[in-house]
Amino acid sequence: FSSTAGGGDSPYKRTTSFVIACSDETSDLEAGTVSTFRMPYSYTISEVRASLTTAATGGTLLTVDINEAGTTILSTKLTIDASETTSTTAATPAVISDSALADDAQMTIDIDAIGSTNTGKGLKVYIIGNKTL
Repeated sequence: FSSTAGGGDSPYKRTTSFVIACSDETSDLEAGTVSTFRMPYSYTISEVRASLTTAATGGTLLTVDINEAGTTILSTKLTIDASETTSTTAATPAVISDSALADDAQMTIDIDAIGSTNTGKGLKVYIIGNKTL
């Protein structure tokens, strides 16, 4: 353990991530709640991402929401553009409106919209940040 007073970085401020598998790798995605879990400790989010194993296609963007205790933490939801496999290249990036997650908060991940031609497969959501002291 390094103390910030001693000039070192606290291990609590190191970037960590939660990677949540929200589907299997081969089944078509469906809209609805795809994952529910509890935060193991207080956490400050710096970034969120999503990825697919198989890209969704069609006119509808794959849209994902992350909720804490039933309330979205995103003012602009995660999207993956048609024929893409990551949200990092999305035309409209996600915007975090609540970056402070409480210890033991019930979290849900919802798919709000799926591809209109091919739904996409193998969804993972990444919550990136650090443990809150």
